[in-house]
Amino acid sequence: MDRNLGGATTRLDASQNSFGLPAPQLTNEERRAFEVGDSFFTQNWVIAPASTDARDGLGPTFNAQACSSCHIRDGRGLPPFPTVDGVVPEVSRLGLLVRLKLPDRDPVTGAQLGDPNYGGQLQDRAILGVEPEGTLSVSYRVVHGTYGDGTPYGLRAPTYSLLDLAFGALHPGVTVGPRLAPQIIGMGLLEGIPGASLLAQADPDDADGDGISGRPNWVWDAASERQVLGRFGWKANVASVGAQVTGAFIGDLGITSDAHPGENCPGPQSACAAAQNGGSPEIPAARLSPVVLYARTLSVPAMRNFEDPDVRAGSEAFDDLGCASCHTRRHRTGPSDIATLADQVIYPYTDLLLHEMGEGLADGQDDFEAGGSEWRTPPLWGIGLIEAVNGERFLLHDGRARTLEEAILWHGGEAEAAKEAFRLSPEEVRRKLIAFLEAL
Repeated sequence: MDRNLGGATTRLDASQNSFGLPAPQLTNEERRAFEVGDSFFTQNWVIAPASTDARDGLGPTFNAQACSSCHIRDGRGLPPFPTVDGVVPEVSRLGLLVRLKLPDRDPVTGAQLGDPNYGGQLQDRAILGVEPEGTLSVSYRVVHGTYGDGTPYGLRAPTYSLLDLAFGALHPGVTVGPRLAPQIIGMGLLEGIPGASLLAQADPDDADGDGISGRPNWVWDAASERQVLGRFGWKANVASVGAQVTGAFIGDLGITSDAHPGENCPGPQSACAAAQNGGSPEIPAARLSPVVLYARTLSVPAMRNFEDPDVRAGSEAFDDLGCASCHTRRHRTGPSDIATLADQVIYPYTDLLLHEMGEGLADGQDDFEAGGSEWRTPPLWGIGLIEAVNGERFLLHDGRARTLEEAILWHGGEAEAAKEAFRLSPEEVRRKLIAFLEAL
């Protein structure tokens, strides 16, 4: 256990802005690029044509006007309010996206195809003169259970509905996959972990018989035009920070780049296709580069309450209950073009591999080699600060879990034994484990 979770990038800050600070050892040139990237990440994009031509080209359909609309203060998105008696609340919130995928694959990339009318992601907003694709609604039922000592708990099980679909019904083979925007700290460090180190942890056939069979996701990299190791996204379906940034620009904001030069206008959306764009591409490489650097060099907050006896006992429980089997504590980064990211001992608490997590969390959606009930182990660094940053805490891939306890109790599949060990533990052990997680 080390308080410097992000190595040299660690900052001693637990404020509302703790996810938005630059790594402390950036060069002057890197710091200037960080500030430029911050502005493009934070400020709204506008409809073309506009006098602010560096930021025009929003849409034609989109989910948000800025990266920070979903990654609030570089933290997490917020799921929509649930329906009440079948009525969708008027207040919408940003950060929960809906991925649409068919079983069919692109013959070159291996990626699943999107819906023929709506593409790979539902766009619930649009510029003037273009119709939004539809609206997401969510309702919950409560799944009741008890801890080993008889203490009751309730878990929210979501049901998702797509309303007001503007271009007809979805293809009958489409799967609907909700994705909550995660916090983005430490991405450059995760990118810097050598692939060989991650693959050394993989055990796809459970050769050691421990019930844990982490698998890598091999995904298409457009830059090298080959399959590479996935690291980012809820199903490890993205290989690099650059690919994550350009994918979000086109998918969430409708901003084209060299990596994604075409507007996101599926077949029947003629008004979308006819709308004026903000140039080709709308974010050229010179403007994109600082945004990628910004995402790579956000610092990682230090661990808090490091000497607290309950936190130390909770750290031991983390191992004893089996959590560390997937949430690997320690990694070392390799060489990097950014010196402060190179050769760092870091503690992200993830193996970045895919694990089968049971039917309770399954969305039935394949993603490259990830199956419908497989998810990447999410990093835990910063998890105790989500409420301070966002003002609320919603966990897991769709925000269904309101507490750390609920997130643990949703675990199944390969994590079933660890979940049950937690559920059956005495209240004191559970409390100390949560104290440890709150300190991360």
